Amino acid sequence: MDSRDTDWDGVRLHVVTGKGGTGKTTVAAALALALASGGRKVLLVEVEGRQGIAQIFDLPPLPYEERRIAVAPSGGDVYALAIDPEEAMLEYMEMFYGMRRAGRALTKMGIVDFATTVAPGFRDVLVTGKTSEAVRRRGKNGKRIYDAVVLDAPPTGRISRFLNVTQEVAGLARVGPIKNHSDLVSKVVKSPETAVHFITLLEEMPVQETLDGIAELRSAGLPPGGIFINMVRESLLPQAALDSAVKGRFDVAELTLGLKAAGLSDGASTVAEALAEEVAEHARRTELERAERASLAQATLPSYELPLLTDGVDLSGLYELAEAIRTQGAA
Repeated sequence: MDSRDTDWDGVRLHVVTGKGGTGKTTVAAALALALASGGRKVLLVEVEGRQGIAQIFDLPPLPYEERRIAVAPSGGDVYALAIDPEEAMLEYMEMFYGMRRAGRALTKMGIVDFATTVAPGFRDVLVTGKTSEAVRRRGKNGKRIYDAVVLDAPPTGRISRFLNVTQEVAGLARVGPIKNHSDLVSKVVKSPETAVHFITLLEEMPVQETLDGIAELRSAGLPPGGIFINMVRESLLPQAALDSAVKGRFDVAELTLGLKAAGLSDGASTVAEALAEEVAEHARRTELERAERASLAQATLPSYELPLLTDGVDLSGLYELAEAIRTQGAA
């Protein structure tokens, strides 16, 4: 296993959240690959029942068991687990009450769905509990089974409630197994071994939701991690040209002469006007993105930029994102 310094040395649970449409699951998968590279063993956990991990890795729907799904760069393995709250409930009942068979009877009666609907915090305890158990688990040699766990968590608007399990179950149980279980989960989630990473785009709504989510997390005493700015488009023009375009000073006549010099005589002025409008639009977007970067900087957290994959997200694209994550010191 290789050794390297990263921004998150000592972190074993990487919670990944973000506004819908920001590529949260994609970045979580790429982060797992990056963390596993060089001979590590990483578990990638999904809790929302969307089978997003299976889709990204082009696999059949994942069962409720840990299985290897990918080999990381320079060796290392990524395992995946799609948590089923009903199965997690059965495990919980067997662990604390020895009632797995009775639990299956309760699921047929719909009691499990009823309980987790009336008390959604209990469902969160089940899935975060399964994740924190994977973080703590050790083999017969006393070493941790996984070097890191990446949790593809619910969206930003729900992340504080999802992780603040002790408060969420306070009304359910003040003593007993549920309370003890939630306290154990909370101990892991609020420890230095956990970091909650935010995925965003350089757009107003995702950026504001990211800043709000970080503030809520800090208020709840939960550990914010880094900000991953996804789908970043590289500017193809020098800054001086962009500044001129924003100020409306882009010289269309000069562009027309350039096109004619390049051999495009027919319709050169029309093409130049269309190109100038494209440049102006690109410049306006670049200015807006610069402002959003400045807003994100107010959070005073490490930030990383991941490129827009123009050919879409496939396995090779995931490895490209993983390499970008490693290059910037996030894994």
